[in-house]
Amino acid sequence: MGNQSKIAVIGAGFSGLAAATVLAKKGYQVTLLEKNDQTGGRARIWQTEGFTFDMGPSWYWMPDIFENYFNLFGKSVKDYYQLIQLDPGYRIYFGEDEIMNIPANMQELEALFEQYEPGSSIGLRKFMEQAAYKYKTAMSDYVFRPSHSITEFIDLRMMLESLRIHMLKPMSSHVRKYFKNPKLIQLLEFPVLFLGATAQKIPAMYSLMNYADLAMGTWYPMGGMHQIVKAMTKLAEEQGVEILLNTEVEKILVDKNKAKTLITNKGNIEADFVISGADYEHTDQQLLEPKNRNYTAEYWDKRTMSPSSLLFYIGLDKKIEGIKHHNLFFDEDLDQHAKEIYTTPQWPTKPLFYACCPSQTDDTVAPEGKENLFFLIPLAPGLEDSDELREKYYNIIMDRFENITKQKVRGHEIIKRSYAMEDFKKDYHSYKGNAYGLANTLAQTAFFKPAMRAKKVNNLLFTGQLTVPGPGVPPSLISGQVAAAEADKYFKGN
Repeated sequence: MGNQSKIAVIGAGFSGLAAATVLAKKGYQVTLLEKNDQTGGRARIWQTEGFTFDMGPSWYWMPDIFENYFNLFGKSVKDYYQLIQLDPGYRIYFGEDEIMNIPANMQELEALFEQYEPGSSIGLRKFMEQAAYKYKTAMSDYVFRPSHSITEFIDLRMMLESLRIHMLKPMSSHVRKYFKNPKLIQLLEFPVLFLGATAQKIPAMYSLMNYADLAMGTWYPMGGMHQIVKAMTKLAEEQGVEILLNTEVEKILVDKNKAKTLITNKGNIEADFVISGADYEHTDQQLLEPKNRNYTAEYWDKRTMSPSSLLFYIGLDKKIEGIKHHNLFFDEDLDQHAKEIYTTPQWPTKPLFYACCPSQTDDTVAPEGKENLFFLIPLAPGLEDSDELREKYYNIIMDRFENITKQKVRGHEIIKRSYAMEDFKKDYHSYKGNAYGLANTLAQTAFFKPAMRAKKVNNLLFTGQLTVPGPGVPPSLISGQVAAAEADKYFKGN
């Protein structure tokens, strides 16, 4: 029956591309519809005056997830792009005169910990051993469960595993069990900042992120993160996926509890099954009629969203000295900034920020003698967004960047573009302008997330960072695979 069945996938981000490609390999006729002019979702590129900017994700962690994906098709990452490991993986600036480089080598990392807290290398080994166990357990089992109901997790083994991977313990207390030095604590808590809550509310299960960061390392695909998108797009086309760009889905027509037709700005698409990798809230509240929705507007308003971001894409007429590919500026209070994202949402008084300089590694992303810079400030979603506020915060972070690195940026910009909440809404229909999807709090983990399966439409599934397994590029890649497996089960059962 597979070859006769038509499947429409909405949104060509990582989850949509993965779902479409896996189903095409199984023999289904798959059409992938993308509202923007290129595939990749948030991982689009912007090219201008010889510069190539990755507009979204810039960290390449969990290389095994990407390799496993391409292996499904008898391929390897190296068939599509060159992956290099960064060493140091990244740099943290705690102030003008205090820099922490995070080495790729574990022995060097232990030595670094000893510098900050004598005896802490023993704690690091224990912490990382547990983090490795969590990573291997979660990535081999938990994340591939569709989480339709709690019954998927009710067996003795899974209950014991939940305790062993600290599903109920907060990350903050877990880290402080092993370490006292505030800078080491910041290093270990920073990866969860983008999961959507403070470390006091994120389950300690997510120390698996520390294993991904510190043990598996930080990588970079030469040419930029969009190389992953190009590879996935090429693979989708090789499998027979029809990709329609500049094609926005405006309505999903449902008849007798089945999605039948997608109304788009380019005409109608008939389908036997629909998977939406578009923003879940947008699909639920705008593309479906009220009687066919999974949730109410009030439900969505009560969800805890991950942060939004204020981004700057900067092309300089000169090189910047002394910085690394990835740079975290922790020269202000992390707890204060976190509270202003999660507890009392507001524009931050003294924001921490991230600076990415891919042209330090890759000379193809900027003209010779010039520099490609990407700045990011995490923000609470749903705030006021204006050109005046963007410029104010550009100057706030530039004052500190220039002061700490002791070199000028302002006055050397050939290219300067900002991107924030209103852009996320316009380009991706992003709920409240969020950048990373749904927060991974305990109350929004696994079967507590918005359901992958539509409750009132038998042949509709949701995929991406607002459903299981969660936000980030590797989880989105997995989400698409899980949705494809569920769609295949639907046809096998009919």
